[in-house]
Amino acid sequence: MSTVESTTLLGDVRRGKLAGNVAAFGRTLRRAGVPVDAARIALAQQALLLVGVGRKVDVGAALEAVLVGREQDRAVFRELFDAFFRDPEIANKLLAQMLPSAEGQAAPPRERPRVREALAPHKALLQPKAAGPDKEIEFDAAMTASELQRLKNADFNQLSASEFRLVERLVRDIRLPVPEVPARRVRAGLRGARVHWAHTLQGAAHTGGEIMALHRLQRRRQPLPLLVLVDVSGSMERYARLLLAFLHAATREIHHRRVRRDVFAFGTRLTDLTPAFRLADADAMLEAASAAIRDYGGGTRLGESLAALRQRHARRLVGRRTLVLIVSDGLDTGEPADLARELQWLKRHSRRILWLNPLLRFDGYAPSARGAAELFKAADGMLAVHNVQRLQELAGGIAKLMNS
Repeated sequence: MSTVESTTLLGDVRRGKLAGNVAAFGRTLRRAGVPVDAARIALAQQALLLVGVGRKVDVGAALEAVLVGREQDRAVFRELFDAFFRDPEIANKLLAQMLPSAEGQAAPPRERPRVREALAPHKALLQPKAAGPDKEIEFDAAMTASELQRLKNADFNQLSASEFRLVERLVRDIRLPVPEVPARRVRAGLRGARVHWAHTLQGAAHTGGEIMALHRLQRRRQPLPLLVLVDVSGSMERYARLLLAFLHAATREIHHRRVRRDVFAFGTRLTDLTPAFRLADADAMLEAASAAIRDYGGGTRLGESLAALRQRHARRLVGRRTLVLIVSDGLDTGEPADLARELQWLKRHSRRILWLNPLLRFDGYAPSARGAAELFKAADGMLAVHNVQRLQELAGGIAKLMNS
């Protein structure tokens, strides 16, 4: 069926119920955290007019092209599109116009919490209200201690859209004191191998030339240089944004003390996020990081990313003093031999390699996947980072592993 014929039979997408349902879908995307404005919704209606509404795959592709502007929102859009246009009670007329008929019913896939929450207002209008008053929990600064504790122990992957936004604010208040080591520079102190003659003679000037105390040159202490590698593959989708926000705020003190803090994202390629991390505002950092990452939600090739780090950014590793944090679930799709070789190079040029693994939320977890096994052998320790409580305990865990 041609575009003109389909428009004649099914109606014009710029007006009528079809236009209203497209606008409703745009508002649903907004509730799920996808930035959609009126201009994009109008553009979506124009796109449907051009591609026609005879095939679901064409409609989905057209809407995705104009309504999704960030790579990390594609998975949410596709799941929400299927859920929104599958339920006949949500948009019965729209389904009749836009979707081809099909026999049988497929089992609905498991929805993300933010998708389930975005669809909830539509479903609430269609379902009869239960007896008694509705219960709604609003998360704000005055939340109860029990609700706050529940959020602190909730897995990031199971948060709804509103909870996700609140937890993102909570993690920005967590600090991560990086272990300190003696620096090359010295300062005046009570202990030290050498005498600080300048301070000693200044003290003698106040006592008639008598040297009453020998001031010493004491080495300063400074945090270890930090190298962070954050997995932005599909399996780490809900963790990556929260952990980037956490790391940006938690390591701010290191940046202020002019200690190296290099951050990279990796999926199928290596992306340097260090310029984005220099931005003081966390939201600006996340926006710059989102624009820089081109492989968000894809596969994981840590071996190839480490090879790119070795070839182009080896100077980021400060001797053997750098603390390396690898944030990943270890589900690597590259060759294990390549990963093992690159991890050995990284181990030779760093002080410690710590693996921050969200899969430790599962009791009895074992790194049995090939990539995870290689990462486990190379890492000096493994810590969990799947909820707020674990992030608050992270500093103590790092200090314990560094002293072991």
